[in-house]
Amino acid sequence: MAASGTELEAHRSALTGHCYRMMGSVVDAEDAVQETLVRAWKALDGFDGRSSLGTWLYRIATNVCLDHLAQRKRRHLPVLFAPQGFIGADLGQLPHEHWIEPLPDASVVLESVDPAEIAELRQSIRLAFVAALQELPARQRAVLLLVEVLGWSAAEIADSLEMSVAAVNSALQRARATLVAKAPTPAPSELTAEQAALVERYAEAFERYDVDQLAALLHEDATLSMPPLSLWLRGAATIREWQLGPGSGCRGSRLLPTRASGVLAFGQYRPDPDGGHAPWALIVPEVVGDRIASVTSFLDTKTLFPRFNLPSHLSP
Repeated sequence: MAASGTELEAHRSALTGHCYRMMGSVVDAEDAVQETLVRAWKALDGFDGRSSLGTWLYRIATNVCLDHLAQRKRRHLPVLFAPQGFIGADLGQLPHEHWIEPLPDASVVLESVDPAEIAELRQSIRLAFVAALQELPARQRAVLLLVEVLGWSAAEIADSLEMSVAAVNSALQRARATLVAKAPTPAPSELTAEQAALVERYAEAFERYDVDQLAALLHEDATLSMPPLSLWLRGAATIREWQLGPGSGCRGSRLLPTRASGVLAFGQYRPDPDGGHAPWALIVPEVVGDRIASVTSFLDTKTLFPRFNLPSHLSP
């Protein structure tokens, strides 16, 4: 019996996570998932049930992503693409399409999913992991994800991607080696109570604009980046100097909590001269140990805030 549209739609969340890991963009992932479901609907008569519906959809989605990636440049985070900056350097700016975007947790994590699976899903959409994936050639990326995240065999992947088993194993070996070189030490999938309190203290200090406290919560070699600006900074002392100087326009901001790319994040609103607070950035902090290791402030609020259900303006 052929699957229904409702059964196809039930896989949207899982497919969104897969396409996001492949493409590094919430916008591109949404487009790829929609195309996947359209292709699947048109091809339902050809679904013979030899594999599960989910496996069949992942196969279509992976090939959709590969088709799209063949026509687009890789996405990056500034810390993996641009040289380290310094106070007073040119901010630089590249099109939004150049940079990795964060993904709302709500797009891929459902309340009905097992807690252990939620933890794994959140780990698989962490910015550092997704950014490292984008450094891989697209086909290596697909092979790695199908093995490491979905648990496919080399034979299944070879059949889906029209590769030999030997080519799959070779791609997997090269992808793993590159990922080890590019990815930092993985952060825990869930924050401890102490780490959650650390992030809350960071948000409170940011709203007070207590720059000394903010710096004290950072690792000594923490990074700050602000896509689509290519400038990024390293070091708590340098970030403190930035916040007191060029970044001081953030004084008086309000933060609204959300979840992005597997972690607690914040919609930042800066004071609006016409009253209230206007959207400025989506702040995604990453905690390692007892300090914040990186802060990425995504400035494309027009694209991101609606997807995170963040208000377009805050009243006074």
